Amino acid sequence: MSRKLKTMDGNTAAAHVAYAFTEVAAIYPITPSSAMAELVDQWSAEGRKNVFDQTVSVIEMQSEGGAAGAVHGSLVTGALTTTFTASQGLLLMIPNMYKIAGEMLPGVIHCSARALATHALSIFGDQSDVMACRATGFAELASSNPQEVMDLSAVAHLASIKGSVPFLHFFDGFRTSHEMQNIEAWDYDELRDMLDMDAVAAFRARANLPTHPVLRGSNQNPDIFFQIREASNPRYEALPDVVEKCMDEVNARIGTDYKPFNYYGAPDAEYVLVAMGSVTNTAEECVDWLNAHGEKTGLIKVRLYRPFCSDRFVQALPATVRRIAVLDRTKEPGAVCEPLCQDVINALFRKGLNIPVVGGRYGLGSKDTTPGAVISAFRNAQSENPVNNFTIGITDDVSNLSLPITEEPDTTSKGIISCKFWGLGSDGTVGANKNSIKIIGDHTDLNVQAYFQYDSKKSGGVTISHLRFGKGKIKSSYFVNKADFVACHTPSYIERFDIVQDIKPGGTFLLNCSWDESELALHIPAAAKKYLASNNIKFYTVDAISLAADLGLGGRTNTILQSAFFKLSGVLAVDDAVRYMKEAIVATYGHKGEKVVNMNFAAVDAGLDHVKEVTVPESWKNPEPDAPRTPAAASDPKLAKYVDEVMIPTNLMRGDTLPVSAFVDGADGILPPGTAAFEKRGIAVNVPNWIPENCIQCNQCSLVCPHAAIRPYAMTADEVSAAPEGIKTVKMIGKGAEDMSFSIIVSPLDCAGCGSCANVCPAKNKALVMKPLESMLPNQKYFDYAYSNVTEKEVPFAASTVKGSQFKKPLLEFSGACAGCGETPYAKLLTQLFGDRMTIANATGCTSIWGGAAPSTPYTTNKDGHGPAWNNSLFEDNAEFGLGMLQAVKQRRAKLADTVKKLVAVDYCCADLKAAGEAWLEAMDDGEASKTTGKALLSACEEAIDVDLTGTQWEAEWIANGKVCPCEACTLAREVLSQSDLVVKPSFWCFGGDGWAYDIGYGGLDHVIASGENINIFVFDTEVYSNTGGQSSKATPLGAVAQFAAAGKSIKNKELAQMAMTYGYVYVAQISMGADYNQTIKAMMEAEAYNGPSLIIAYAPCINHGSTLGMGKAMTSAKNAVQAGYWNLFRYNPALAAEGKNPFTLDSKDPTGSYRDFIMGEVRYSSLTLSFPERAEELFTKAEENAKERHEYLKSRS
Repeated sequence: MSRKLKTMDGNTAAAHVAYAFTEVAAIYPITPSSAMAELVDQWSAEGRKNVFDQTVSVIEMQSEGGAAGAVHGSLVTGALTTTFTASQGLLLMIPNMYKIAGEMLPGVIHCSARALATHALSIFGDQSDVMACRATGFAELASSNPQEVMDLSAVAHLASIKGSVPFLHFFDGFRTSHEMQNIEAWDYDELRDMLDMDAVAAFRARANLPTHPVLRGSNQNPDIFFQIREASNPRYEALPDVVEKCMDEVNARIGTDYKPFNYYGAPDAEYVLVAMGSVTNTAEECVDWLNAHGEKTGLIKVRLYRPFCSDRFVQALPATVRRIAVLDRTKEPGAVCEPLCQDVINALFRKGLNIPVVGGRYGLGSKDTTPGAVISAFRNAQSENPVNNFTIGITDDVSNLSLPITEEPDTTSKGIISCKFWGLGSDGTVGANKNSIKIIGDHTDLNVQAYFQYDSKKSGGVTISHLRFGKGKIKSSYFVNKADFVACHTPSYIERFDIVQDIKPGGTFLLNCSWDESELALHIPAAAKKYLASNNIKFYTVDAISLAADLGLGGRTNTILQSAFFKLSGVLAVDDAVRYMKEAIVATYGHKGEKVVNMNFAAVDAGLDHVKEVTVPESWKNPEPDAPRTPAAASDPKLAKYVDEVMIPTNLMRGDTLPVSAFVDGADGILPPGTAAFEKRGIAVNVPNWIPENCIQCNQCSLVCPHAAIRPYAMTADEVSAAPEGIKTVKMIGKGAEDMSFSIIVSPLDCAGCGSCANVCPAKNKALVMKPLESMLPNQKYFDYAYSNVTEKEVPFAASTVKGSQFKKPLLEFSGACAGCGETPYAKLLTQLFGDRMTIANATGCTSIWGGAAPSTPYTTNKDGHGPAWNNSLFEDNAEFGLGMLQAVKQRRAKLADTVKKLVAVDYCCADLKAAGEAWLEAMDDGEASKTTGKALLSACEEAIDVDLTGTQWEAEWIANGKVCPCEACTLAREVLSQSDLVVKPSFWCFGGDGWAYDIGYGGLDHVIASGENINIFVFDTEVYSNTGGQSSKATPLGAVAQFAAAGKSIKNKELAQMAMTYGYVYVAQISMGADYNQTIKAMMEAEAYNGPSLIIAYAPCINHGSTLGMGKAMTSAKNAVQAGYWNLFRYNPALAAEGKNPFTLDSKDPTGSYRDFIMGEVRYSSLTLSFPERAEELFTKAEENAKERHEYLKSRS
């Protein structure tokens, strides 16, 4: 049959087939699998029919475990059911996977295989998760590229139904899930024809319904359980035949040759590689290259991993094989070798074959695996003494198990054009390249491939788009490192990264910048100059930043640069490219309105008209060397070593070259705090310029800054005189501050350029205006000086006020959060109030990514080395994790208190020590008081044990004990000193988003606040799962469009705060910084002071909301939300009830703004009026009524 070619990624391919065979989908978001569930939900909302002529019933659950439970229940009652997951999510499904398999139910899990969290979280791909499931009884089927995902997804569903065994269909997360190719897509009629309806009928007949009931899930005793487990063996023995027949059916229809094990290579191969997943595509290229050079090599692609059929594996092997190398994409510490290797050895042993096998690991956490790395595995197999348990693609100079890469040939098919685009997260580069590859794939006869590389920061991080297209078959499942075309979309990148070195001689380089040729010479590094000049590179520039600003697109330069790419690449006729780009613009931006569409149309034309060719000077072949980089100026040698040897190389995209030895000290995942201060990313387009004469010294600009890049400083005369020339200061306002100077100082290189500070400036004439980054770079020296040399002082403003709090050093600074982030200002403020004694348990999500994205660490310390002790466990258990931390410290401090009590009870304990001990015991549970009394106690203990017993009756004993007094008092004092890190009462906090607090972690959160313990829970409420792309949560309001709610959420959001208040002993607050700065600080102070559990829910504007104001006005959005009655401000303080007062205070006034106008200012609502206008009106009306009812109810409580 002939199938239509469509350009899509692996996730879309899996979803396309899954939808056809699915009646019920139980879903939950997790990277990188969420897109599959999102598409199924979207298609259902649009009315797409499956092969049963129904729309799929989609239900979003509160967790992956819940999704698996729903899958199980749905299967038991006779509906073909599917889910989609990865990583920790798959592990949460394991208990139900055992049940589903044990009951022989035909469900399918599609998994974008991903690394598991161990010493650290990795959202990237390997096969650790699926390997953890190999004992569940699920059949496991592997696909290696988007076309195979399309084809083998059908096999998974068909074989599951026919064999009555559940399937785990997996493919590599990101490398396959997000790789785009133009592939042949199934027609649903064809899928329907292959479906065994008799097997479907038999499955439905087994449904447990009241009309033909059975009992499932009995409790069995030792006498029969074992036998019944063994009774399922025939089903699994028959399954390989079932799978092979389904593959044969597919093969007959589309001309493929899928088998449980496919052999590729020389028929008389002597050395064979065994692998599964995306690496097999690269391995095919390597086999072709090696065999073309006279070698005899081959590859076995494992497709059916469970059940592992030894007979079929051996049949696939050439008889000439001398040695086998097995590649596993997982690590199993303590095992003889990794799982696939064990299976291969076992299969050969069972068949009596004495073929040597060597096994190794590759690609953990999406480590790129190049042809050279794969060839090194072949070379190892060919050696006389091969390394076993080897690794490829890294340098292991600790265990010495890594294989050296001695050759890195270009194995890409002839005629393939390779391109590479460097962009800034959220600048639209990735979206533009997805559109470009669709245009090329859908409108030419070329094969296409696109893959997108990200760092772990939020928007504002590095993105690299890897595109290939051409007549030949594209198998290259690795990064482009030999490019015909390279574009740098962010000007500052050219000075930081090795960008042009990937261009082939004679290739093309496009740089987005405003520099003329003389300025280019100042900005382009020597190595880049030499490469451009020596390799005949065609060099072009376009000032997309200025063009985008002129067109009203802000920082969205993507369309301009996409247009320039089509002009320079020549892959399409320019007129055709323009037409297709504009069609794509309508499809992509149509829901945002005609104005946005027309701006992007103009951007297409601008990109064509403003490309300039640069003549590369001959002198660049021998350029002047660059100035050497200055080592990190860190006082801590360990910190400096980490920054210089790990963080900076990694941030320069050279982390792949670092050896294992660089990480031995951090093998347990520990990173030093405060490294983000050394990044100086310089990613802003515009940064704030302070105008002192306009400033009213309110410090609001500092309060709202998401990145702590703008700060007020109180300076003495000496500090001002020692500052670099030109620093701007004014006389400080305030009684008691007359002798100090005031300055607002910006770090241009740490600023993300959101403009939030300038937006909130209340001065009649703005004291902050945004100016181009380059013009502000000379001011960096002022910030560097103040940061290192201006001391924190006692100022006549309380730390519990907006103004006073901002003179405290933020112990969260320079994070990787989005520009304008609505979350980090809250966290930053908390660190200014309590940071030197905070312990933070952080749920996985946005807060853990901007808070702990290696190699940079934005949580930092004060001058005493004290700061937030930040920890991340998992997503679902954060409240319990935080409670465990509290219990440990509580127990250890109780032991310390016992020691101090014993010490002060010693009759000869000196008066000063006794008084200090008693004072600390009195204050030990008071955060601030325990600092001063604790310091005094430690000082008294040190003084007490510093005794000279010469000439006393105890002299001999003292000398024999190494001049350490062995008396009870001194012994107890030394014990107190050994626990000095416990004298200050910690402030325990659990951070997380609404997806954690309202959904997956709610059970734990509820238990923890019910415990009565003194723990603070802070919820950053963006009303969606922000980190995974904006999926609906129970915090998502009625009528909002989100992933998993494509037709608008049909039910109202959970009232988490009101639920918590029912306990009566939990401090609860809802806050919105932009609406009321003082109420925000007051709630934080009250919650921390309350001796019991607290819950603060903070409204956090997010890029996923699609605010028409932009993220630079996030605080305005937050203010508008309250004024419109969309969000309410209140506090519930149980301490007031103990005083006979009403514990509830409603802090927001009656709404003065329009609810409808507010929500229509966000795309998540306004887009619904375009896609489902009647439904939008119905939901919005109901939502507004709910908001009014909620406000009236809250008023009734106050």
